[in-house]
Amino acid sequence: MQKGSNNRNKQRIKVAKLHEKVANQRKDFLHKKSRQITNAYDCVCIEDLNMKAMSQAMSFGKSVADNGWGMFTTFLQYKLEEAGKQFVRIDKFFASSQLCSVCDYKNPDTKNLSVRDWICPCCQTHHDRDINAAVNIRNEGMRIALS
Repeated sequence: MQKGSNNRNKQRIKVAKLHEKVANQRKDFLHKKSRQITNAYDCVCIEDLNMKAMSQAMSFGKSVADNGWGMFTTFLQYKLEEAGKQFVRIDKFFASSQLCSVCDYKNPDTKNLSVRDWICPCCQTHHDRDINAAVNIRNEGMRIALS
C-alpha cells in the first residue's frame, strides 16, 4: 500500500484495533490473576527483576518485554495495599537460586542458567533451581516483613 492512501489508512486502523484487543486481553488476565493472588494470600514476596536488562542481556528478546511483568506487579501492589495486606520486594541482587534453602550454603556453580537442579555439597539436599529460589524468596520476604 502506498503511503497516504485510504487503503493503507484502513489497514493501519485494523492493525491498531487488533493490538488494542491483545492489550485489553493481557490487562484483563493480569487484573484477574492479581485479584486471585490478593484474595488468597496476606503477604506476597517477589523478586524485583529488571526485565529490560534481562531482555537485552539474554537471548529472551521481546518475549520478556511482552509479558507485562511491570504491569502485573503494579496491579498486585495496589490491590494488596487496598486490602491491607503486605507486598514485599526482594532486591534483585539477592542470590535466591544460589542459596541452599536448607543450610544457606551459597553454591557459585548455579550462576549458570543451564543448571536446572543441583545437590548441596554441605547438606546433600537435592534442589530444583526454581523451587529453591521460590523458597528462598519467600523466606527472605518473610524476614523483611517481620522486621
